[in-house]
Amino acid sequence: MTTKLNNRTNKQTKSYDFRRLEEKWRPRWRDADLYHTGDDPTKPNIYILDFFPYPSGDGLSVGHCRNYIPTCVSARFHRMRGYNVLHPMGWDAFGLPAENYAIAHGIHPAETTRRFADNYRRQMELVECSYDWSREINSTDPAYYRWTQWFFLLLFRRGLAYRAPGSQWWCPHCRTILANEQVEDGRCWRCDSIVTRKELEQWYFRITDYAERLLADLDNVDWPQRIVDMQRNWIGRSSGAEVVFVIGEDPVPVFTTRPDTLYGVTFLALAPEHPLVERVTTPACATAVAAYTVAARRMSDIERQSTSREKTGVFTGAFATHPLTGAAVPVWVADYVLAGYGSGAIMGVPGHDARDFAFARRYGLPVTEVVVENHSDGKPRTNGSDHWSITGDQSPATDDHMESAREDPGIVVNSGQFNGLPSDVAAGRIAAELAARGQGGPRVAYRFRDWLISRQRYWGAPIPIVHCSECGAVPVPADELPLLLPDIDNFTPSGDGRSPLARAEAWVNTSCPQCGGPARRETDTMDGFACSSWYFLRFPSPNETGRPFDPEAVRAWLPVDIYVGGAEHAIMHLLYARFWTKVIYDAGMIDF
Repeated sequence: MTTKLNNRTNKQTKSYDFRRLEEKWRPRWRDADLYHTGDDPTKPNIYILDFFPYPSGDGLSVGHCRNYIPTCVSARFHRMRGYNVLHPMGWDAFGLPAENYAIAHGIHPAETTRRFADNYRRQMELVECSYDWSREINSTDPAYYRWTQWFFLLLFRRGLAYRAPGSQWWCPHCRTILANEQVEDGRCWRCDSIVTRKELEQWYFRITDYAERLLADLDNVDWPQRIVDMQRNWIGRSSGAEVVFVIGEDPVPVFTTRPDTLYGVTFLALAPEHPLVERVTTPACATAVAAYTVAARRMSDIERQSTSREKTGVFTGAFATHPLTGAAVPVWVADYVLAGYGSGAIMGVPGHDARDFAFARRYGLPVTEVVVENHSDGKPRTNGSDHWSITGDQSPATDDHMESAREDPGIVVNSGQFNGLPSDVAAGRIAAELAARGQGGPRVAYRFRDWLISRQRYWGAPIPIVHCSECGAVPVPADELPLLLPDIDNFTPSGDGRSPLARAEAWVNTSCPQCGGPARRETDTMDGFACSSWYFLRFPSPNETGRPFDPEAVRAWLPVDIYVGGAEHAIMHLLYARFWTKVIYDAGMIDF
């Protein structure tokens, strides 16, 4: 035992030799199984959950402990108060970080995952986190990802999983797909190579089908308001109208929250990735448009949407027909229009949208004022000009004197039969007129898109689909799950956008479960968020073999009482988990 001198009292005081004491008591704590989940039916239950971590080679950080220590304290507190406490831990071990580490060090990711998980567990035991280690799960364990695959098939059968082409960031040096956040000034954040876009057939989950329920139920969650707001804003519900313009023979639907400004449209803008860009561009403009789209595709969506960045564009030489006036509207390509939002096209209303105003002023496009302020004397007022019509006798006039866009609602002018109406009334009537003409109508749009679930990488749960030339995409029979990830030596990504699994010909070539003919397995693997979207349902019965979880155990412990995870999970993991839970509820498997 060590001592130290207390200068104030000149007395020797004993110091706390925690290592010696823990070495003495830890074996006894383990023998007593202090952290075993209680099952006394006379006691209340409480489920205290940490987000299960990705075990990296760096080991635990202080940041990890900042999450784990408070939940440990809460678990101990509730045990002392007489609760049955479920406080489990596991490993979210599939994914890109593990694969990249394995490639860089020439070690199979299965080995690094085992090694790193063992180290995390050792460190957590040193900290004496009070986890029930008998319930430990690992997303890379076939006994676990068997059920991740089973849930994929559940979504597939319910029409919520589909395959479609999609444009993604691609680094030709790293030979991998990149997220928007991994692209900086058009270059890969890892190697500084110029990135490109690659069109790939990929799998998606129809999370947008659950948009309204995901929004409505945010009113019922006991979360910090900041997290609720982040998720609500990410879903991004907008009410408005769809407006269908026509370029030649091609309809171009756009979504707007301000149908009352439809008569103020002076240009149409397409995203650089829009499939119509190449088709509608005239020969005289083709060279300029091609150069512009190549440059725009190198920017991340975040850069293109930046409010501090000047908006740019290029004229295609084409014109669209206005659905109500029949006027010819010039068609531009603009980098601030995103392919992933709405239809990838917008109607430019510079008189009443700040971005459109800046764009119009830069390129000398007309600015037409169609909504004016309604003053207290009942007379409409314009924003810097008297060129407006409230009677319908005048033609809409461009207003080159406007110093800025007028974005507030007001009284509609220069809009034919809708003149003199308040914005909200005009918006409804214009949307109804579009619907009557078959050129649009009232619509609700969402900011978030369907969940891209597939990855062209090796280290992930295989997607249980077989592709047959006769039958199409056929699910692997449930009794053949898990579809095991094959053990391959070369898991370096290829340069063509295909998964390394595509090189495992013996595994890829199979027979169709439906017709028995020759077929090929899907070689994409699932995004790691698929595994983390249901792990909290597994912990109450982690050794269940015939089903993903025991319904009685889930009823006893769920919903989770206390959850701790980073705010970075607000618009990914927490949103995906809520979606997954609602699908499982709709399938009659849970009651919450």
